[in-house]
Amino acid sequence: METYRVAKRSETPGKGSVPAPETYAAWLGQALDLAAATAGAQDVPVGALVVDPDGAVIGRGRNVREELGDPTGHAEVVALREAAAAVGSWRLDGCTLVVTLEPCVMCAGAAMAARVERIVFGAWDPKAGACGSVWDLTRDPLATHAVDVVGGVRAEESAALLVDFFEGRRLR
Repeated sequence: METYRVAKRSETPGKGSVPAPETYAAWLGQALDLAAATAGAQDVPVGALVVDPDGAVIGRGRNVREELGDPTGHAEVVALREAAAAVGSWRLDGCTLVVTLEPCVMCAGAAMAARVERIVFGAWDPKAGACGSVWDLTRDPLATHAVDVVGGVRAEESAALLVDFFEGRRLR
């Protein structure tokens, strides 16, 4: 069984119930499928989804930065936009953002601005991670919204997608 590192800003649990680790792993599987959909594209294989408080997926995304020439085309932003459209509001209270790679500053900030309750991710990002690796935006005491973070879910699978992608690019 995998061990996850849970990073919470406070000891106060979120508004909703906390899903079981198997649920996180299943959600990450769906995000991994989205990441794999970038195969053959120029975009880094990252997949994300937004899950509502009842466990329904309301937003999906994969990196489209290169494909669309959009600097904000990260998987998390794409998924957050789709989720907001699905609920008809920018507020995603009680939702969980699930992503194969630790969010960067932009994506962690977008999740906080959307008021998600939790971020669950696979691989840690030692170069640009903003949920505990390089920065810890989600637990900044000055932030106006607290986000619980669960990192390292299916980390090896998530990291393998990235390693394969970058090794393939180096061989060209």
